[in-house]
Amino acid sequence: MKTRLDDLQIQRLLLLPKALPQNYQERLLPRPKRGHAERELDIRTVDGTEFRIIIRQSLFNPLDFSVILAYRIPKTSQVFRLKRYNGKSHEHENKLEGAKFYDYHVHTATERYQDTGFREDAYAEPTDRFVDIKSAMRCMLPDCGFEIPMPSQPGFFDEEF
Repeated sequence: MKTRLDDLQIQRLLLLPKALPQNYQERLLPRPKRGHAERELDIRTVDGTEFRIIIRQSLFNPLDFSVILAYRIPKTSQVFRLKRYNGKSHEHENKLEGAKFYDYHVHTATERYQDTGFREDAYAEPTDRFVDIKSAMRCMLPDCGFEIPMPSQPGFFDEEF
């Protein structure tokens, strides 16, 4: 059975403080995998709630990337995508609104899209806040309640930290 979350539950999960491990940058360095590079990092909050950061980037098109925050559904292997920061590699359409755009964009899980049978994070809004996978990651972390440790060494995502 597919998990359904309402907008209030989604917002609470996004705002829940999430401490990143000291070596999170190293653990998120993408590795090649069938035409793209990918990496995942599981995060557990102090109350035991589990999340997963997923990053993916095409090996052929630098504008084709995603930085994803997923909620790990308890006692299952299912993940629920709360936020997804996508590159400018394709046209996106918000089907319920009939709006199309070709730009960098941020997907957000919504109750409304789930109720109409679409994927939880089918709704997206264009943005000018990022231009590559690194700047998308730098947007996602504060947007989604991550607590960033003080850097002990330079890493993949920290050029502007």
